[in-house]
Parts: sequence; structure tokens; C-alpha cells
Amino acid sequence: MPRPRITCHMASSIDGRILPQRWSPTGAHSHETYDRLHERLGGGSWIVGRATGQEFAKREAYPQDTTERFPRTAWLPKTDATAYAIVTDAHGKIAWGRADVGGDPIIVLLTEQVSDSHLAGLRGDGVGYVFAGTESFDLDAAMSFLKGQLHIDHLLLEGGGHINGALLRAGMVDEISLMIVPAIDGAGGAPATFDGPDSAEGLPIELTALVLEEHELLNGGILWLRYRIERSTRSASRR
Repeated sequence: MPRPRITCHMASSIDGRILPQRWSPTGAHSHETYDRLHERLGGGSWIVGRATGQEFAKREAYPQDTTERFPRTAWLPKTDATAYAIVTDAHGKIAWGRADVGGDPIIVLLTEQVSDSHLAGLRGDGVGYVFAGTESFDLDAAMSFLKGQLHIDHLLLEGGGHINGALLRAGMVDEISLMIVPAIDGAGGAPATFDGPDSAEGLPIELTALVLEEHELLNGGILWLRYRIERSTRSASRR
């Protein structure tokens, strides 16, 4: 199925960790530089996981009761935006209290297990949603919808290591833009650029090569690397 081209754009410490508030020395990370690279990559629509999406939320929770019943079909209050903020939230945990992030309308990817009260909350906030599976995510269907219905041709994946890892394992990441910050996390088990399930055996990441397309030394000793992902014909045909 057709899908957007996906660039994973991330900032990490030199030990591959992705929570800047944990890094030493403090202040080494540059949000300005990260955002500038975001625009250099083409800007546009972007996708994050639930934990990252929660950082943008302005409410604690939605009301738990509603008499309304909603069909498990997409609800999109805005379909003509130049960029969207896509957030995976399988079980409907995020109460938004807003309809956009920086002017980009929010669209949440849900499973059909989400409650009607949560859907009522999303509608009340003006947050669009798409169902992408019954109990677990169907990534192929989700990406096909974004391409076909919202005409998203390029998507910046700015996870969460888990969503980054899931899309990489699914063969959907086409290139990696990595901003390496001269700082160290140093803690075992800290979130990484690409994470997987605890039982990752049997879920290999099938790559033929990472081809370096660009590299640049930026202010503050930050190193920017841009890789194109190559896969075998056999693994690419399963996408």
C-alpha cells in the first residue's frame, strides 16, 4: 500500500539516549538547532508516540461518562492543513485541551478499544482521530490513510524510541536524521533512539546498509548525520 516517505529525525546524547533533561553537561542540547534541521528536512507533518505526545497535553483527563455513541470511523475536523501533528495513542490516554501544536492540527491514531467518552473529549477539543486497528496498531493501514486521505507525502518521525523502533522494524523508515549532542546520559535502561519490546528476539531489524548522505558539524559541537536506509529487495517487498 502507498505510504508517506518517512524520515526519523532525532537528537541524542553520544550514548544514544533521547531525554535531554537527563544529560550532562546540562544545556548542551539546542532546541533551536533541532527545529532548524526539522525545517531543513522539509518541515511538514510529524509523528510522535504517546509519551512524547503527552508533553503537549493541557488537560488531566476527559470526563468518564457520556450518553453519546460514536462509530469507529475517522473524524477529521480539518483536512486542508499544510502540516499535521500525528500522535499514536492506542488506548486513548491523552486529554489534549487543545486542537493543535504550533498551528499544526492534532490527529490521534487510535485502536477501536477506545471509549466513547474519550472520543467525546477529542471531539470537544477539536482533535481529529483515525482508527488504525481493533486492539493493536495496523501500521500499514494507518500510513496508507495518512497518504491517501490527508495527502501526506513526507512524514517526520520524531518519537519516542518505541514508535521509532516499531516503524523501523516494519520497514517504513526511509532515512535517519540524527543530531548527536556532546552530552552523556550514562544510565542503564534510559530511552534510546530506537527501542523495541523486551522480547526483541525474533524481531530483527532488516537493513542492508545505512548510506551516509550528509554530515555537518554545527554550533556547540553538535554533529548532524543523515543516512539513507537500504533494504534487500526481499525485505522491501514485504512493506
